[in-house]
Amino acid sequence: MIYLHQIDPIILSLGPLKLHWYGLMYLLAFVTAWWLGRMRASQGRLPGVDANAFSDLMFYGMLGVVLGGRIGYVLFYGFGTFVENPLSIFKVWEGGMSFHGGLLGVMAAAWWWSRKHRLHFFDTMDFVAPVVAPGLGFGRIGNFIGAELWGKPTGADWGVIFPTDPALRGLDAAQLQAQYAAGALDPFARHPSQLYQALLEGLVMFVVLWTVSRKPRARYTISGLFALMYGVFRFVVEFVRVPDADIGYLAFGWLTMGQVLSLPLVALGLFLLALSRRAPTLQPVLPAPGAGKDFA
Repeated sequence: MIYLHQIDPIILSLGPLKLHWYGLMYLLAFVTAWWLGRMRASQGRLPGVDANAFSDLMFYGMLGVVLGGRIGYVLFYGFGTFVENPLSIFKVWEGGMSFHGGLLGVMAAAWWWSRKHRLHFFDTMDFVAPVVAPGLGFGRIGNFIGAELWGKPTGADWGVIFPTDPALRGLDAAQLQAQYAAGALDPFARHPSQLYQALLEGLVMFVVLWTVSRKPRARYTISGLFALMYGVFRFVVEFVRVPDADIGYLAFGWLTMGQVLSLPLVALGLFLLALSRRAPTLQPVLPAPGAGKDFA
């Protein structure tokens, strides 16, 4: 089945104020992370961490995602645009966020918070990893709604026709609908690579990480699984995803920047899993009687 993408990226317009689906996806990501994180914190998964400390972790983490994601995108994918218009770095609502930059931002935030609360950095990262995964899925759904980061043509009788396809940008909505109905746009059907990533990076990673972390695991285990799975999933999906036009393929006619940035994550994941074999296991410490109200 071939689907014509006709989703307006703007949910609501009130004069100059516009509510974008992409921004809503980020809000859902933060709310979900907050809810899941509070649940884990109330179970004593980070000993000594109360509601206030957890709120600080969430605040720092949000800053890390937004600042790291945007700065990473500018450095890795859109430096030319930034040079032409430096203020474009603030247009987060228009898309253009790098996972790898966001991850570095979260790691920096977690390191600062862990140092402040005298916790091992990877105990914090093991705590954070499962609650991050749903947000990755929401972000990819935002990419799909915004008709960005789409995949290569399927060459088959299924896929998604994106109006942002360079070959179709001269057509208005009515013309697109008419040609779609006539079957003239079938050759432009593409892989919805955003949805592939939403499924793998969001749903599959969350189910695996949440299930494995339900029981105490050796330090580095959950962080290692997160890095390994994301690196592998991203590397594989990149084969059907169109690389950024201003970068293209880096080598061999298929290697993309996303794959290059994912290889270190695969190596890191394997290294952390190897470390976990001799690492201690952090046991949950339930709040003392009466202290549970901190998370009420």
